[in-house]
Amino acid sequence: MSGADPEHEVDAELAQPLDVAPVAAGAGEAVAATHAEIPQSHLRGVLLAALGAIAFSGKAIIVKLAYRHDVDAVTLLALRMIVALPLFLLMAAWAWRRSSSLSGGDRVRIVVLGGLGYYLASYLDFAGLAHITATLERLILYLNPTLVLLIGVLFLGRRASRAQVLALLVSYAGVVLAIGHDLEVGGSNIVLGSALVFGSALSYALYLIGSGEIVERVGAVRLTAYASTVACVFCIVQYLLLRPLDGLLTLAPEVYGLSLLNGTVCTVLPVLAVMMAVARIGSARAAQIGMIGPVSTIVLSVLLLGESMGPWQIAGTVLVLAGVFLVGRRRA
Repeated sequence: MSGADPEHEVDAELAQPLDVAPVAAGAGEAVAATHAEIPQSHLRGVLLAALGAIAFSGKAIIVKLAYRHDVDAVTLLALRMIVALPLFLLMAAWAWRRSSSLSGGDRVRIVVLGGLGYYLASYLDFAGLAHITATLERLILYLNPTLVLLIGVLFLGRRASRAQVLALLVSYAGVVLAIGHDLEVGGSNIVLGSALVFGSALSYALYLIGSGEIVERVGAVRLTAYASTVACVFCIVQYLLLRPLDGLLTLAPEVYGLSLLNGTVCTVLPVLAVMMAVARIGSARAAQIGMIGPVSTIVLSVLLLGESMGPWQIAGTVLVLAGVFLVGRRRA
């Protein structure tokens, strides 16, 4: 993740591609090995990026299913992080063994980024899902690159091209259409839920901007592992402060099963899959493939949740995807 280019033009794709050079067994075999391995590695990268996007999108479906069993956002988030914490600790230990020690300032920054980008964003997202459909939640979260663009323009002195400004308008018009669909279908507190999820997207956009400098010193894997571990601790402490400890022992069995899936398949697995995809195909291509996420959420919400899918929501989805794609395009 990096800052703006020399001309301060906004780039919604903050992460720089992590290019992995092939290891040559010998000078005479280098060219042949490269031609043989690059297509296969590229295919693996595409599949990993798609897997990560679909796994991430499944989180909203699991949360909506869990809400059917009389559980609240604080409890559900704590269960998710209890499951994910050991896996993130293993990732952090692996990254720590391969890296130099952190400065005191970087430790503080990681705690702040973990609280802002993962804990707060996750809590607001879970709280918002109690009021809106999984499809609308995914579309609002997908506005994240546009929020990075807006923050850069409004507060960091960066510039946006006309195409990017148009893309902003298209994206937000799509969300308005999707919200209109939810209001038409019915449901309580649609506006409140949308505002909470938008706050989640804004929180993560601030995390992306704030991590642009530190990631160059700390490394993407270590920053993700450390910040995620911090978020897990915050979520568990939040539960201990707000809910009785024995409350975790009296939940419906389905909640435990869904939380196990949420903490592994929809939290740790997609993080690793996307990182491995970026290493093979670069962040720009991985982000483009990630556009399958909202589409998979729609399909899963219809099949597993029985959510309706009207023409306004379809139109809104198309607009959001088109707008985000345009925002992410680099100027030649």
